[in-house]
Amino acid sequence: MTLGVNIDHVAVLREARQVNDPDILQALYVACESGADQITIHLREDRRHIQDIDVKNIMAHSKLPVNLECAIDKDILNIVSSIKPHRATLVPEKREEVTTEGGLDVFSYSDKITYAIEQLHDSIIPVSLFVDPTIEAMDKSKELGAEMVELHTGTFANLFAMLHSNLPHSNHSIKEFELPRYELSDRLEKSLEDIKNAAVHANKLGLEVAAGHGLNYHNVHEMMKIEEIIELNIGQSIIARSVFSGLAEAVKEMKRLMSR
Repeated sequence: MTLGVNIDHVAVLREARQVNDPDILQALYVACESGADQITIHLREDRRHIQDIDVKNIMAHSKLPVNLECAIDKDILNIVSSIKPHRATLVPEKREEVTTEGGLDVFSYSDKITYAIEQLHDSIIPVSLFVDPTIEAMDKSKELGAEMVELHTGTFANLFAMLHSNLPHSNHSIKEFELPRYELSDRLEKSLEDIKNAAVHANKLGLEVAAGHGLNYHNVHEMMKIEEIIELNIGQSIIARSVFSGLAEAVKEMKRLMSR
């Protein structure tokens, strides 16, 4: 199983002060030298963190494959097509969200997704769809022509945190999951089952399977049990850990956990 290190949050810190510190390229170099298998970045329409120049510089200097996450927006797709990353991952995007909330709606936006995939394929760019872990979404992703799916693990991660951390007693408690522990445990088990079933089904369809969102040092072991998942994309928890241990050690520690 490979590790894609998402370095968006380095740019979040930089943009908070509107200075070139921390340097996104330094984060790229450290991640590359510390065991990352892939660099993942998200070029958002609102440019809240990664900027166009960042994408160009990362593509020019990365020794590793670059997985570029993007919305099904015409202007963004034109940029991606011209830059030609190793892979484009189509994700949902809303201006008001803090982070990506759920998988891409492959049913309501099937026509737009089809056009986006065709445009990216014309530029010889493989496509992954960031989708919820359902059998229906796997079937639709295959039908639309994607080569890969990335399973949205946000529900699993939220349930895990509410059950196994101090999150319920913090200001960031997730209201919809303020439930008795036995119910949280049942829902967590069901969420893991959904991820497993989706991964198995996608694999049978010939889709490669990645997973990401909310994965961290405490819950990543659950993903390691699903052999059909060949890649994890992890960002926030690695960058958060790096505040205390340094980015190199944070990446190495995640790789150690994934190799057990």
